[in-house]
Amino acid sequence: MRRLKKILKIIIPVLGLLFLAFCMFIYSLTPEYEGEKDLKNLSNQVDVYYDNYGIPHIYGATEKDAIRALGYVHAQDRLWQMELLRRIGPGELSEIFGKDLVETDKLFLSLGIDDYSKETVANLDPNSDYVKLAEAYLDGVNQFQEEGPTPVEFYLTGVDKRPFTLKDIHNTIGYMAFSFAMAHKTDPLLSTIKSKLGTAYLKDLSITTEPSSTLIENYDPLKDTLQLNLASKLASTFKNLPIPLFEGSNSWVLSPQKTKNKAVILANDPHIGFSQPTVWYEAHLSTPTYKKYGYHLAGVPFPLLAHNRQLAYGLTMFENDDVDFYYEETNPKDTTQYKTENGWRKYNYKHKIIKVKGEDDVKFTVKSTRHGAVLNGIATSVTGEKPVAISWIFTQVENKLLSALYGMSHSESMGTFKRHLRDLHAPGLNIMYGDAEGNVAWWATAKLYKMPDSTNTKLILNGTNGIQERGEFLDFSENPHAENPPWEFVYSANNQPDTINGRFFPGYYLPENRAKRIEQLLRPKNDWDKASVSKMITDVTSAVDPTIVTNMAKNIDISKLDINAIKLLDQLTNWDGSATVNSVESSLYQRWVFYMLKNTFKDELGEELFNQLLTTHFHKRLIAPMVSNSSSIWWDNVTTTKVETSDDIFQLSLTDALLSLKNQFGENTEAWTWGKIHTLEHEHPIGKVKTLRKYFNVGPFPVNGTKEVINNMGFTYSEDSIYKVTSGPSTRRVIDFSDIENSISILPTGQSGSPFSSHYNDQAQMYLNGEFRKMMMNKEEIIATKKSLLVFKPHARVE
Repeated sequence: MRRLKKILKIIIPVLGLLFLAFCMFIYSLTPEYEGEKDLKNLSNQVDVYYDNYGIPHIYGATEKDAIRALGYVHAQDRLWQMELLRRIGPGELSEIFGKDLVETDKLFLSLGIDDYSKETVANLDPNSDYVKLAEAYLDGVNQFQEEGPTPVEFYLTGVDKRPFTLKDIHNTIGYMAFSFAMAHKTDPLLSTIKSKLGTAYLKDLSITTEPSSTLIENYDPLKDTLQLNLASKLASTFKNLPIPLFEGSNSWVLSPQKTKNKAVILANDPHIGFSQPTVWYEAHLSTPTYKKYGYHLAGVPFPLLAHNRQLAYGLTMFENDDVDFYYEETNPKDTTQYKTENGWRKYNYKHKIIKVKGEDDVKFTVKSTRHGAVLNGIATSVTGEKPVAISWIFTQVENKLLSALYGMSHSESMGTFKRHLRDLHAPGLNIMYGDAEGNVAWWATAKLYKMPDSTNTKLILNGTNGIQERGEFLDFSENPHAENPPWEFVYSANNQPDTINGRFFPGYYLPENRAKRIEQLLRPKNDWDKASVSKMITDVTSAVDPTIVTNMAKNIDISKLDINAIKLLDQLTNWDGSATVNSVESSLYQRWVFYMLKNTFKDELGEELFNQLLTTHFHKRLIAPMVSNSSSIWWDNVTTTKVETSDDIFQLSLTDALLSLKNQFGENTEAWTWGKIHTLEHEHPIGKVKTLRKYFNVGPFPVNGTKEVINNMGFTYSEDSIYKVTSGPSTRRVIDFSDIENSISILPTGQSGSPFSSHYNDQAQMYLNGEFRKMMMNKEEIIATKKSLLVFKPHARVE
């Protein structure tokens, strides 16, 4: 016993010291929100006031000083996120996550983002203001990386830190551009359907322009097997990404005539894949020459969303088609050549190396044509000898995106702001604008081009004869837009814009659901204020789903249903389309739609193509028109001898849905609530490790909303009967020019990416509740209510 006591006297203090050392280590990883620090190359002191949600309010004597401090504070909250984002374009994810990311790295290297970024940086003017500011931002990022605590993710993955460069900024923007594109999910799939089933099966898939749907109005006061594998592989490639994809968005801007206080109100909620940390980093910069409250991507110095006392802007996805696929033909006598209308031309070859964690380097060659990289051989499951090249407008014109973002953020009037938009060549964005002068505007920004008549860009094109080549670029004035329209508001919900000069622009537009609801709410009301707009931005009622229910339910044979099923069907047919966590109707509706899709399409498409269909935008577009189209070729189940009708499919699908919910939740239908199957978990890349999930992920939570309502909580249908939300509002902002200092916003989790920060998830519950917080702009109020103050002092040597 005495010996045990002696041992315990030794062990207990040692354990205590180890625990204390661990606590001190954890504390050392927490971002520092107060105190004093030297910052290299500052000309004057910079004060950073942190509010109660960890938002930095940065006050500097010069813009270069302020943005240098922004780089530092951005890095201490989001360095790991910056690291991941800059690695996608140059194909460097396998170095962190191992062999599972090799094909993802191959695809991005083949797209040429990194090569394009190198070329762009080589052509930058080092004396331009935006380059000098970008370098000052990077200096701040790199000083934190050198001197600040290393984020825990670097220890867990063994990643070495290296300086951030201008190329990294452009690679991050390049990834954003490609994640907006939808063609990689859609074109190969549609080509496969055409090849496998015939043209008749394309007719009812809602892939073309729908002039009868809710269109965004313009107003100008002046004027084969290969494809099957390709489709599934490109889709699965993006599933492996450890960071989110950009998906959609809502925005509307109300003119003074539509508001109670006779001042412009802008609302915006970009829809992006949920992640932890959240996509946006908020920062308020104030200098004598520059004042902006902005939302930044990790590693990008200029905001994509911003406002000040003069103007505000936001964005949604335009959804235009800027990616095309082309069949190529290799010369049978010389495999280094491919066919063009002018004879044989040499393939271009680039040799690439991917570093893989725990494995040998992977060496491969990218073969390209005039259109772009040949995808055969890039994805191992893409077989067949017929080459397919991917043509992406992003890498084919001069890159002025960083300059455009700088110009937008430094504009103080509608005229100067608009001039910078023509340089946003890709991705296609709807830029939403409002200002203190009462102007409201929407511009679809992209480098649009003509294609030959009768060319369907949603199918793989013929690259050999020159007939289906891209034509001339259109002038920016021909892009869809509306400036101060007489109906007194502008909006975008990723839906189809109306014609310009009699021309519809091809794209991957989302259905009219959100657009119809937005117009339904906005048009009759002329006394909007901040409170009513903030309520609208969390609206969960569909303007379309009840009609879909009516069309599916009208010929249901209730004699085949039991009494509980009849009651549920009656309940559903009286439903207003609201998707709340307590809604039983939402659960039954979404399950019914899933089985309708499955019983309609899976027999022809098979498992793999059907699952691919569910990842596309057009599967959302086709639901409403399909259920009202009793003559569609798709209704018949080709695996049976009977010829099924739409009513047969609706009846079968309702039975399947009811049985599925009963098996999942039991006989008590009151327990079939939406919140039990519709949940949101903000996943951190490290949270994929089961033992670390609870430390890094935020959630899961039951969540209001559903697909294609204003509070757009997207998910993918699946057989497992659980609808995990994958994308939704990445922020909600309401900018009210009648009370600009009290404009409001919210983030899905929190401002910081450090799991040890108090601001890692401090907004998560507010977000779920549909609540907001103030975006503070008044310096006296910021100082009076600050949570902490971080002061940057000039370093001994000044540039």
